[in-house]
Amino acid sequence: MNNRIRIALLLGSMALAAPAAAQEVTGSWSTGKARVRIADCGGALCATVTALNEPNDADGKPKLDRNNADASKRTRRIVGISILSGMKPAGDGTWKGNIYNPEDGKTYSASMTLQGASLKVQGCALSIICKTQMWSR
Repeated sequence: MNNRIRIALLLGSMALAAPAAAQEVTGSWSTGKARVRIADCGGALCATVTALNEPNDADGKPKLDRNNADASKRTRRIVGISILSGMKPAGDGTWKGNIYNPEDGKTYSASMTLQGASLKVQGCALSIICKTQMWSR
């Protein structure tokens, strides 16, 4: 087999690997506090909150995005908001993008990596202060 054919086969297999890996992370995940659904959102992966383990606040009302930096979003319910956005393949089964934390109303750089039946999700501020969660199906 000549080198051109080998290169074409290698590039073709790499092109097929990214969508297959993306399909493995799409679907429903538990974060420990919530259920989220990872899906394709215009060429990148995103995650939307579909349920909370404790959906209501102390007054019995649905939890709201009260800490959002954008005051116009503080009355929206947590269920339904996107917490992962712009997640694109970064090699070695890792995706990079952003994660929104409704607990402090801030968005951080993020990565996620499939590790067996778990999804390692990490958000970082200034690329040095990071928090990691393991999500399960």
